[in-house]
Amino acid sequence: MAVFKDYNVSRHYETKHAEKYKNLTDAERARTSEALLAKLQKQQGFFTKLHTSRDAATKTSFVISHKIAKNSKPFSEGEFVKECLVNSAALICPEKKAAFEQVPLSRRTVTRRIEEIAGNLELQLQHEVASFAFFSLALDESCDVRDTAQLLLFVRGITPDFKITEELAAIWSMKGTTTGSDLFTEVNECMDTLGLKWDRLAGVTTAGCPNLTGKNVGLLKRMQDKVTEIDADQKLVCLHCIIHQHVLCKSVLKIDHVIDVVTNIVNFIRARALNHRQFVALLEEHETEHRDIGYHTAIRWLSLGKVLKRVWDLKAEIQEFCEKKGKDFPELSDEDWMADLAFAVDVTALMNELNTKLQGKGLFVHEMHSLVKAFMTKMQFLSSQLESNTLTHMQTLKEVTPSADHLRRYSSMLGALHGEFSRRFKDLRKIEDEMQLVSSPFTCSVDNAPSDVQLELIDLQSDAVLAEHFKSASLLDFYSSLKEENFPNMRRHAQKMLVLFGSTYILWVVAPSHGEPQGTVAVSPAGEQIHFRSPELGPDLLHHLRVKHPLAWQGAAPRYEVSSPVLQSRDMEGSQR
Repeated sequence: MAVFKDYNVSRHYETKHAEKYKNLTDAERARTSEALLAKLQKQQGFFTKLHTSRDAATKTSFVISHKIAKNSKPFSEGEFVKECLVNSAALICPEKKAAFEQVPLSRRTVTRRIEEIAGNLELQLQHEVASFAFFSLALDESCDVRDTAQLLLFVRGITPDFKITEELAAIWSMKGTTTGSDLFTEVNECMDTLGLKWDRLAGVTTAGCPNLTGKNVGLLKRMQDKVTEIDADQKLVCLHCIIHQHVLCKSVLKIDHVIDVVTNIVNFIRARALNHRQFVALLEEHETEHRDIGYHTAIRWLSLGKVLKRVWDLKAEIQEFCEKKGKDFPELSDEDWMADLAFAVDVTALMNELNTKLQGKGLFVHEMHSLVKAFMTKMQFLSSQLESNTLTHMQTLKEVTPSADHLRRYSSMLGALHGEFSRRFKDLRKIEDEMQLVSSPFTCSVDNAPSDVQLELIDLQSDAVLAEHFKSASLLDFYSSLKEENFPNMRRHAQKMLVLFGSTYILWVVAPSHGEPQGTVAVSPAGEQIHFRSPELGPDLLHHLRVKHPLAWQGAAPRYEVSSPVLQSRDMEGSQR
């Protein structure tokens, strides 16, 4: 052990310094000691300031790299950001310019920082997964513009205390075949990597592709077989995305003759730059509410209703413009077609309203099911109103005063729409009793409840205190407050229902074109994909700097939190420029 002892210190002083300081008085000795100590502290402070400056530069590099990734910017943007910082510092605080010049933001450095943050997020997700009581998966497979199959997988887990975590589990580019067997191999590998247990899988939600839903060799069949091997009594809840099915129901309306003409009108105006400019000038001249007209794009499900509404609102200006250009659209003068357009405007507006509600953040599957049931009830109600020639809730159709024959036809179309909704959402009806048990435990029937929760449900419904708590608390807080020893099966059942994905909407938010991911995958200069998690986990820079960059850890600030989803960029410069 290297220990300073009184003898060693005394010998050193007598050997090296006694002659120099032996004639000093006690006061002079004290002043000399203070001067020597101050000199030593000054020397040490020089290195401390140097380390502090370098540490701040390292931490700044991580923060900016994370911002670059989150906003889907090319990795080379780091150099541009640094140039802006240095130039700004030269104007605002010239004495700090050297500190900004020390921030490492080269393309390679930004790549390393993002890779390290991505690794940190994966470790956080693995830590979260270990505490899941149950989890569910949302996945979809589609081809990008380069015909490369992209498989996205999201996981939603719930802990014993009813904390829900929803994160991107993986995204794969599949170069070969995409059979159910291929997809199952990738999903199984992802679950092994993250530590997800098959016996805790509650459900899977897909967009309904055949290789996912095939009853013999599809992915869902293979996943159910895997679960059955582990626990013969465990059943997966397999759902088709509610939003996707809602859009597919639109096909029964038979309004193609309206959509085709509207598409031709829009294309005539927008296809040629001269026509577009002249039409916009006409709208400005008439001082209309709308100053342009947009395209209808099939993949953008809300666009049809918006385009139909815009054409209806601008029908007079469109007809005037077409007459000036010598383009004849006889449908604009056809009362029957205009009545069909008005009906289509009203119906698509209602469907867009439902679609927007279903896209709400944090919705549970029973809440989405309630929205769908409400829409179906509206269709029945409006159908009966049209039969009785009541147009109170069909404001656009009211403007054209349709004939009785038209009203009967529109009523039958709404009835067909209701029937299509009923047919497509039969998978939700299978778990309707279970959903009602979770969403309305004090009003649901004990006879319809699963046998393992019936006695607990009676106890719950008889407890006035819990009944009052249910009225004021959220579902998660309410079920979390139930004592495990009194309501173990009720808690378990609630966890399995609340963890289900009602739709795959989160996949479209992350990668709306399935292959042009917005902020989920980065491509390093070497061409390697780097995966980021989203939207809840933020990079724990405090822990990461302590482990990976010990110098930057000294005096580090508290954990760097983010208020928006953590999304990583793809390197657009490397892949497209």
